[in-house]
Amino acid sequence: MPPKLELIPANTKMEANGDGAPFDISASATRTFLCLLTVNDQIEQESLDVSIYGSADGEKWSPKPLLKIPQQFYRGHTKMVLDLSLRPEFKFIRARWELNRWGRGAPLPMFVAGLELKEVPAMSRQALPKAAVIASE
Repeated sequence: MPPKLELIPANTKMEANGDGAPFDISASATRTFLCLLTVNDQIEQESLDVSIYGSADGEKWSPKPLLKIPQQFYRGHTKMVLDLSLRPEFKFIRARWELNRWGRGAPLPMFVAGLELKEVPAMSRQALPKAAVIASE
């Protein structure tokens, strides 16, 4: 499995709602990912909603998102963890984004953003502090 997945490639210009490409996560050892949404540009009076959906076959997607990133209005970074360790039925994931614009004015919504996922490595028992090992026994 690649060290990072770009569910939304960096600096993607979004002017309408859309879906990203599906990614096969069946080879993931931990099925836990650190998600980083980066908004590089936007115009005023608009919002961006980004969610991650799952699929068993890469064709039929979950009716509800597996992860919903907080709504974005401005440039910046948002980090969240996607933990699918207890959801083995999902072999594929993809991003979906929705844009909303309000107020007067002709401009259509526009964001420049990207969503990158990095697999969280498994922790060995030797790496845990002694108190954490005792507490887990």
